[in-house]
Amino acid sequence: MSFPASSARLATLLRSGRTLEALADLDGRANSVLAVPEPARAFVLASAVHDHKAKTLLAVVPTHGEAERLTSDLRAFLEHDDVELFPAWETLPFERVSPGIETMGTRSRVRWRLRSVDTRPSIVVAPVKALLQQLAPWADALEPLRISVGDQVDLNGVIARLAGMGYRREYQVEHRGEFAVRGSIIDVYPSTEDAPVRIDTWGDDVDRLSEFSVADQRSSDDIQQVVVHAAREVVPNDAARERVAKLVGTAPWGREQWE
Repeated sequence: MSFPASSARLATLLRSGRTLEALADLDGRANSVLAVPEPARAFVLASAVHDHKAKTLLAVVPTHGEAERLTSDLRAFLEHDDVELFPAWETLPFERVSPGIETMGTRSRVRWRLRSVDTRPSIVVAPVKALLQQLAPWADALEPLRISVGDQVDLNGVIARLAGMGYRREYQVEHRGEFAVRGSIIDVYPSTEDAPVRIDTWGDDVDRLSEFSVADQRSSDDIQQVVVHAAREVVPNDAARERVAKLVGTAPWGREQWE
């Protein structure tokens, strides 16, 4: 019996307990308070997800470490894609250091998924810091690049799209947020994936997709589709450039950052 399948039974058992009546009637209450010890939080929240499948629940915890643990625990009771972690930036404003590529990619993926009923997760886990940080504008620019075997693609269009999503063109892909082009082959390391992907094209057709090793650049496992999410949250589109040009004059204290 898999964990996600058994969680439905667990949810049924939990609903029979009087202490969880507050969770079962969230729609009819302005707020509810339920004290749950940490070891039990994951399956109590999983029960709440089963009771409110049409909604996305938000679980807020004090720290990023607790958010990671709760996310991992929830995936033992729910499908992997039903649970998303919304991480906080590791940097401070004007620290002149960008957040991690994986952090920005994950935040972009969560925002994109929340925009559509078809892709919306069942529960999002976030540390308090993530909710206090201001979101970048132009969420519509966070649409991922999807490529499947057999698709027809414009190679130059894919290159321009990757650059517009914040990916940096390099001679050889070694880190997240990078891509490289060699003839009809595009290597890209998606911001949210654990391995880079090689896109082999034959003319305008995608002939093969495969993961490859950063160490020796050799292809390994074939895959059928790659979903590339943005590597930056602030997209340098025309609207962004226009806004920054105004800030250079109206907020000279941040001129170096705006430029």
